[in-house]
Amino acid sequence: MAVADHHGMAMKHALLFAALMLPAVAAAQPASPAPEIRQCLSIAAIRGSNVVDSRTIDFTLRDGSVWRSKLQYNCPQLATERAFSYETSIPQLCAQDIITVIQPTAGRLMGARCPLAPFEKLPPKPKR
Repeated sequence: MAVADHHGMAMKHALLFAALMLPAVAAAQPASPAPEIRQCLSIAAIRGSNVVDSRTIDFTLRDGSVWRSKLQYNCPQLATERAFSYETSIPQLCAQDIITVIQPTAGRLMGARCPLAPFEKLPPKPKR
């Protein structure tokens, strides 16, 4: 009888320990909110852009927010030339609008044409 009681106590301690650990594990890994996604950005609100690599362009808005367009595939010459143009018939730059890489080293020749992707808001950079 004492053996069964001892085993039962060990099981109760193990369950209690596991129950106490669950909140600590949950607190250590907070759920991150889903990023804000936009299909279009107002052209008037765009302060500047930064080509990150051959698939990524960050757009900085006048309010200081940064929105990233991660193209579906590599856009040739984008990473090396770091310059592009776009045309739109509305006052917005939208996913699926086409950018054209500008090759200033080749006499402003137009290079690859690539569609933009939806814009994802990046978290603000920590202030130093």
